[in-house]
Amino acid sequence: MEGENNINESEVNELILNLLNKHSEEVNVDTENFLDLLKFSLSLNTAEKKRVVDAVPTLSQFQFDELTKVFIDEREKFKELASEHPEDIKKLVAKQQAEWLQLWDLYKAEEEKNQKEEENQEKIDDIKSSLWL
Repeated sequence: MEGENNINESEVNELILNLLNKHSEEVNVDTENFLDLLKFSLSLNTAEKKRVVDAVPTLSQFQFDELTKVFIDEREKFKELASEHPEDIKKLVAKQQAEWLQLWDLYKAEEEKNQKEEENQEKIDDIKSSLWL
């Protein structure tokens, strides 16, 4: 728990990059570029970014290509909006940066939950075996 508040952006990047690299072997994707596009997406919230990352192992080449196009188009639109509404875009960027760090907490909480479930299952199995079930 102690280190959670000291998480930095590069640690989150590394975690997400490792998860992005779990894509299918048939899929050709520049995971570093995809990470950058996903990370700086201003339209997706933390939960939506996590859903994209979680879906990576099952995404097809077409789906990766389409997501990449959407993220690039989004980036271009926000660049245009930045000249008209710079303060609004600055607020969105600050929000995006804070939410990116929240991804760490989501994945760590999920990891802890999975470990607890495994421990509980082991205890159940131990009890069953001691009862010869």
